[in-house]
Amino acid sequence: MTDTRPNLLDLSPSELNGFCAALGEKPYRGRQLAAWIFRRGAADFDEMSDVAKSFRRTLSEKARLGRLKALEATEDEEARKILWALEDGRTVESVLIRERDHLTLCLSSQVGCALGCRFCRTGALGFTRNLSPGEIIGQILGARSYVRAGEKLSNLVFMGMGEPLLNRENVMKSLAVITDPELLAVNQKHISLSTVGVVPELPRLALGPKIGLTVSLSAADDDLRDQIMPVNRQYPLAELKRALSAWPLPRGRRLTIAYVLLRGVNEAPEQALALSRFLSGLKVKINLIPFNPWPGAPFEAPEPEAVKKFQETLLAKNHTVLVRRSKGGRISAACGQLAGRGR
Repeated sequence: MTDTRPNLLDLSPSELNGFCAALGEKPYRGRQLAAWIFRRGAADFDEMSDVAKSFRRTLSEKARLGRLKALEATEDEEARKILWALEDGRTVESVLIRERDHLTLCLSSQVGCALGCRFCRTGALGFTRNLSPGEIIGQILGARSYVRAGEKLSNLVFMGMGEPLLNRENVMKSLAVITDPELLAVNQKHISLSTVGVVPELPRLALGPKIGLTVSLSAADDDLRDQIMPVNRQYPLAELKRALSAWPLPRGRRLTIAYVLLRGVNEAPEQALALSRFLSGLKVKINLIPFNPWPGAPFEAPEPEAVKKFQETLLAKNHTVLVRRSKGGRISAACGQLAGRGR
């Protein structure tokens, strides 16, 4: 039987205040619960030592702490991939990525994805459902146990399974807890969200914490982008550019443009020139991502020389361009490879 008690990880601090008030407790108890749940990572009400035993008993009867369960973790020298079991039996993956002086956690926002980008393994699964705020935050709380002595988890990227802007409300609700200085306390400058460009949701996202924005582009003409990224049929490039032009960039920051290079598809120098023209007037940096193959993928990785020529063409047009070799490819944890265990 499904447990109908509310999962307190899904509630914001203000909602926890209301929940406590409804139980006859002082509203401040909500903030106390939030600190135990999010800052201290309590997995059981009995861990809440400064909460009265009678209230802990009431909480056990009226609510639950639905933490994610790790089914397995795989690792190479660059990354650790964690497979999480959700309460309904579905699975998602998140990835701890080793950087030079810190760890970055790549978060999932949906089970599967509805957008069907042809170079993305998650998109090949189709869409099952959105993750709740507690399931998003739960990836962070659970990943802490995989952070070793001497390592520092400081950065978060919403670049795992799913399109975050198709789950914007839950993503923003999780971000409020993630950036709260008294709870998870992650610096907004250390958080980035990746989208394929769900245009109507961009202004709404801009009302939240001032996080970094990465836009997956991968083609600068509508015909090709329609083929490899079907979202373009609904929100074509001209609409996307207007939305990006209106994005409120904090001083000194830029948009990130992610461009997945596919052999024989979008890697030609003239396509780099088209990308340069499209980006004219925008404050951007460009990340070139050579395609990461996965079983059954319809594309191949580009030749190194093609990647070099594409980068050089953009550099000649005075763009900031980096070639990003996605980490974790040996464990299917690289960009575009996450799949959980299916739907």
